[in-house]
Amino acid sequence: MEFQADIINRRLQDWENWVFRRHKGIPNNKRLFVLACMDERLPVEQALGLEPGDAHIFRNAGGLVTDDVIRSAALTVGLFGTREIIIVNHTECGMLGATGEQVTRRLEEKFGLDLTQVPLDPALPELRLPREALYRWWKTQTDIDRAALEQVELLRNHPLIPKDVHITAYVYEVETGRLRKPGEIYATRTSQAFYR
Repeated sequence: MEFQADIINRRLQDWENWVFRRHKGIPNNKRLFVLACMDERLPVEQALGLEPGDAHIFRNAGGLVTDDVIRSAALTVGLFGTREIIIVNHTECGMLGATGEQVTRRLEEKFGLDLTQVPLDPALPELRLPREALYRWWKTQTDIDRAALEQVELLRNHPLIPKDVHITAYVYEVETGRLRKPGEIYATRTSQAFYR
């Protein structure tokens, strides 16, 4: 027979482990780091079947590898026991279609600023980019499937990401609410197969 006090003590221990998991060296439940777009139409946890505590989730515009993604990924794989990285990009992304030049021009008009004179990181006020580099800094994309695969390669080839970390990318289709592998668009495959 299990006493109620044993159940309560186990719950208290579980809670203590949750609160102090970094101090105790306890990794997230799935040893997983997720990079995803910040778009509210992308339900990352639901799409990947994740629960609270399962993963470190990093979201930014486009779900693209940036210096801060590298910083965060290096910490999670180097210090927190993470063994897998999943990238989730999505269709109808706001980073698709526009050029870095167009984004720069619109923001300069909106804020009345010359963005080449604006510090890009408030903690590093000296970090400013010349116009051509600023255009590339926005990391706009034209093909979400290619972009997803490029993010895998950027992480896979970075010296702060160990070679044994498993890295995968998926594309979330906003229009269907489903994940797919980059380049595997089912509607295209089924119609092509039908007419062969």
